[in-house]
Amino acid sequence: MDPGDDAPELAAALAAAGLTVTHIVHTHAHVDHIGGSAELQRSCGGKAWLHQGDEWLRDNLALQCRMIGLPVPAAVRIDGWLTEGQRLELGSHRLDVLHTPGHTPGSCSFVLEADGRQLVFAGDTLFAGGIGRTDLWGGDGDQILASLRGKLLALDDDAEVICGHGPGTTIGRERRDNPFLAPGFRL
Repeated sequence: MDPGDDAPELAAALAAAGLTVTHIVHTHAHVDHIGGSAELQRSCGGKAWLHQGDEWLRDNLALQCRMIGLPVPAAVRIDGWLTEGQRLELGSHRLDVLHTPGHTPGSCSFVLEADGRQLVFAGDTLFAGGIGRTDLWGGDGDQILASLRGKLLALDDDAEVICGHGPGTTIGRERRDNPFLAPGFRL
């Protein structure tokens, strides 16, 4: 999920663990989340998935890189478009897609049910004590708050959140302590 610029390390770890790549899913198409995808796909295979709302960001990967002074990686070939409510089967597990726009128009979060618990891969929508930026291309403060309140906060308090950056958290901790999620907060 979200291979930024670490494709060789990911490929080596996957090979060492004897794992096969079947899906490369993206929470959104900023370069730090999609920049290593083409290389990973080339070395390990797998179908790449993205929400179509971020196709234009993927198409402008070179411009994203020039704006922040990074080398331009190859653009990943997208094999399928993610949609709200879609379920991806990953072996004996399932990955449910939540379209959570706001950080980008096509931002998605993923919920994995495994061993009686929920793992939420929130990308840059939700952080421990914070939320994703909305001042970048396609960001929208009202949308991210609606995504957080309407979709992520609807999950169980004990759902573990893996954030796109920084430490993990739980939905309950963020519901209780995150100032951006306080009732009535507006961006």
